[in-house]
Amino acid sequence: MTGSKRKYLQVFIEDTDTWDDGTPLHEAIVRMLEKRGIAGATVWNGIMGYGESRQVHRTGLFGDQRPMIITAIDSEQKIRAVLPQLLKMVDEGLVVLLDAEVFVKSAEEPSAKS
Repeated sequence: MTGSKRKYLQVFIEDTDTWDDGTPLHEAIVRMLEKRGIAGATVWNGIMGYGESRQVHRTGLFGDQRPMIITAIDSEQKIRAVLPQLLKMVDEGLVVLLDAEVFVKSAEEPSAKS
């Protein structure tokens, strides 16, 4: 099995963030990534976290904000192509781009169980 070089995108936002039309920001970002042909994206709910402001966010009885992370992996060319639009969407948050090596097992490869 061989790996391929990809870019790993992480977008850190809060669950209360919204896009211009009132859509939850995480949903607007995932839909934009899908429309732009990014191979896949996942939204992760955070339990607790803080950022540069040092304000701790966590799930609580009174509707505290929760951190969310959107992840996507694709070629550098495709990820960099969506960055200008993505950066316009994220007013308060963090966008991180990392190098990754991706391993995907194909149906033709023998199983480790054999």
